[in-house]
Amino acid sequence: MIPPDKTLPDELVREIAAALDDTGFRRVAPAETDALLGPDAVAGWKAFADSWNDLGLDRFMADGGRYRRRRFAAFSASPGPDSSDGIVRKPHQPHYQSRDYNGLNGGVQRWFEPVLDKVAQHSVTQNLLRAGLALFHPLTVDPPRSWHVELHQFRIEAADGETGLPTPEGAHRDGVDWVIVMLVDRRNVASGVTDIFANDGAQLGAFTLERPRDAVFLDDHRVMHGVTAIHPLEAGAPARRDVLVATFRRE
Repeated sequence: MIPPDKTLPDELVREIAAALDDTGFRRVAPAETDALLGPDAVAGWKAFADSWNDLGLDRFMADGGRYRRRRFAAFSASPGPDSSDGIVRKPHQPHYQSRDYNGLNGGVQRWFEPVLDKVAQHSVTQNLLRAGLALFHPLTVDPPRSWHVELHQFRIEAADGETGLPTPEGAHRDGVDWVIVMLVDRRNVASGVTDIFANDGAQLGAFTLERPRDAVFLDDHRVMHGVTAIHPLEAGAPARRDVLVATFRRE
């Protein structure tokens, strides 16, 4: 287990937690994410981001699309009395969502290629999950002793005349407790707007994750989220949108 770079910035954690408690979501700017991750993690960003060039095709798209690539991993995460939070990778397993939460691809066990060890153990991954623990555990009524965390590396691709769908299921909840979405890279992309909705459908926010380490933290019980289709900004060149998604739910 990699030790954290440093103690999390208390004031920033309180600000994000207050927004989550108030509205159910908080957009986090790159500079804020950097503060959560720590300097050593940020210094190692390139190697972390380059791993998105080695993702397998998602072959479980019920719409027949071949625009999504991904890897997957699961962890157990439990907060400790100090900075030695326990984040332990679980044996490789399928990703499953009920059709209640994913009407397009839910209802089946989906086996994806595993996240590489160098990515799972990277300080960006480890420190982002620690930040999630620091935020989500205190906000949860009767929190579990440990959380089941799922990590997804996504690449959405588009080309001339072909759109890519970051959330082909539309605005949705993931069927978990908490969600982190962090942009890793965005190349030649038009659109890709993140929309946040209350459960009654009222729009609460709309913004574009544009720069590496732009992120959003979500209370999955209180809000739905979706991302509009992407297409190339400049014709003749491919477009791609890379994100890391981490979900936390009770074991």
